[in-house]
Amino acid sequence: MTTTPAGSTPATQYLSVSEGRIAYDTQGSGPLVILVPGMGDLRSTYRFLTPELLAAGYTVVTTDLRGHGDSDTTFSSYGDPETASDISALLAHLGRPAVIVANSLAAGAAVIVAAEQPDRVSGLALVGPFVRNPKSSAFMLAVFRAMMAPLWVATAWKAYMPTLYAGRKPADFDDYRARVVASIRRPAYGKAFSLTTRQTDHDPAEARLAAVTAPALVIMGERDPDFSDPAGEARWIGDTLKAEVVMVPEAGHYPHSQQSELTSAAVLPFLARVAPVA
Repeated sequence: MTTTPAGSTPATQYLSVSEGRIAYDTQGSGPLVILVPGMGDLRSTYRFLTPELLAAGYTVVTTDLRGHGDSDTTFSSYGDPETASDISALLAHLGRPAVIVANSLAAGAAVIVAAEQPDRVSGLALVGPFVRNPKSSAFMLAVFRAMMAPLWVATAWKAYMPTLYAGRKPADFDDYRARVVASIRRPAYGKAFSLTTRQTDHDPAEARLAAVTAPALVIMGERDPDFSDPAGEARWIGDTLKAEVVMVPEAGHYPHSQQSELTSAAVLPFLARVAPVA
């Protein structure tokens, strides 16, 4: 495993899995923390949290979802089980247990990994987590899928992203959104993202919730627009996983970038309990 010293720009590394490669980078030293972004996002979504974890003495690995960022677009299927398979392969490659910090879709995948490989998961920090399918009408689902058709998915996502950042936006939001959209506009990446929106089903994650034994932390933005009742959803997940729940004010679906200090203040004490630095 190649580790980049804290403060340096990490080199992108690639892990070969079935049908393609998953991109990731590694920084720091100490207990292992893996950061996994959500659908339509880049691993640099953790650009504010990563320095805090490095300063606290952790090895930080950030990874792109299949079909996103620097990962390949050669995959035929996308969703929670597929992302769980990629996280499991990364854990096996890194060769030691980790705390998984996962946003949105990736939270469901992290639940599956923790349920199936408890010896490899020291803890779960689930941010804006989808661990079950939200209640939605067939009409609204059809509208969303039409909006995310490959031909215009990049344009649609550019318009949709600000709504997901309800509340306070990070200072670099415009630049970051431009990077995300440029990534999706690349040949084959729009199609891969569109397939992710169409194929993702959180039922496999919900079915594995009861099998999770790892300590868990649930972080939810108070204004997360992906949930009709963010506090209620966070409370349900917390009760199901026997997890601590932290609601973040003035944050939508990305509290780790919208309110990075508050998110770090929740994550670091959790890490100190489940994966203390020697």
